[in-house]
Amino acid sequence: MLNIALFGPPGAGKGTQSQLIIEKYNLAYISTGDLLRQEIAEGTELGHRVKDIIQRGELVSDEIMVELIEKKIISSTDSNGILFDGFPRTFVQAYILDGLLLKLNTSLSCMLSLEVPNDELVYRLIERGKVSGRSDDTEDVIKRRLVEYENKTLPVKEYYKERNLYYAIDGVGPIPEIFERLNAQIELSLQKEWFNLVLSGSPGSGKGTQGKLLAEKFNLYYISTGALLRKEVLNKTEVGLKVKESMAQGDLIPDELVIPLLEQEIKHRTDVNGFIFKGFPRTVLQAYILDGLLRRMNMRVSCAVELKVPTLDLIRRLDNRGKSEKARPYDQSTELIIHRLEEYEVKTKPTMDLYRKQNKLLEIDATGSREEVIERLSNAVASVMKKKR
Repeated sequence: MLNIALFGPPGAGKGTQSQLIIEKYNLAYISTGDLLRQEIAEGTELGHRVKDIIQRGELVSDEIMVELIEKKIISSTDSNGILFDGFPRTFVQAYILDGLLLKLNTSLSCMLSLEVPNDELVYRLIERGKVSGRSDDTEDVIKRRLVEYENKTLPVKEYYKERNLYYAIDGVGPIPEIFERLNAQIELSLQKEWFNLVLSGSPGSGKGTQGKLLAEKFNLYYISTGALLRKEVLNKTEVGLKVKESMAQGDLIPDELVIPLLEQEIKHRTDVNGFIFKGFPRTVLQAYILDGLLRRMNMRVSCAVELKVPTLDLIRRLDNRGKSEKARPYDQSTELIIHRLEEYEVKTKPTMDLYRKQNKLLEIDATGSREEVIERLSNAVASVMKKKR
């Protein structure tokens, strides 16, 4: 989804530019003022509550605003994202918006701030006042509003600057030129959208082979936790010594040992479109850990893929691999093979159920030749990428 927060002081032209943006990108428009007026006009229960609050001269609480925004987002199923006009207005609301979007399996793509000199803003608003007759478009009132805007929104700007999501846009000039500046930044934000894929499947389903092919095709960086850990074992590092015995048995490795390795791999690759995670997460808890790790880097899981292969075929594949030069220690006995298959069913299947509930899971038939499987997999992933674009 493309989610934009459009900022700008009174008179910056947010209303005009909002309409151009939502038309081009098919976005749902969320203006907190409009949402409040709509609820009141429709006479809803929430509208009555809001009307009473406003009549008492009180501010509408963040809880009510979030309720309105969530309702609007959920009902906007035919849009490609959301344009937020005038929200968030405080850094507390910025945290709230992040949490709300995370709950809805999405995040903010960028914050665009229309920058206009104060003397130009005063001139625009005075001219608007001559036409509209609005009592709040006198020079003294205008200047107070501009000072209030700066004081209230500065912490919000800093919040998004720290997350590399804030972009100042020159708001002076003809309307089409300003829109082109906004449009150029939106396109850059779309190009910077990371695509992160969790690749799962029972042992022997071909995750390693297909993951590497998929990474090459879509310029994604392939991260195999098994390969990372085997490297640690080979180099006889402190981590390697700790995990050697567990790996030989095909058991899960403690999360506190895996997380730093993953974080290091992600931070060092900025020349790719995203990441393929193979072998992590293997539990629901690890899925939460991965979400938290990616959120720190302004990323999220885009989709999960489970490669499906009948159990007898899996046993046959692993038995054959155990007799080859590619054998793993846990491939060389039927007992260990069955142990690993059972562990996947008990510990990793619920993780795939979690992604299914989030509408992120793709189930791919992984039987047949390598070429047949990668074609099915590539087509499914390309379709998801297109929707997210």
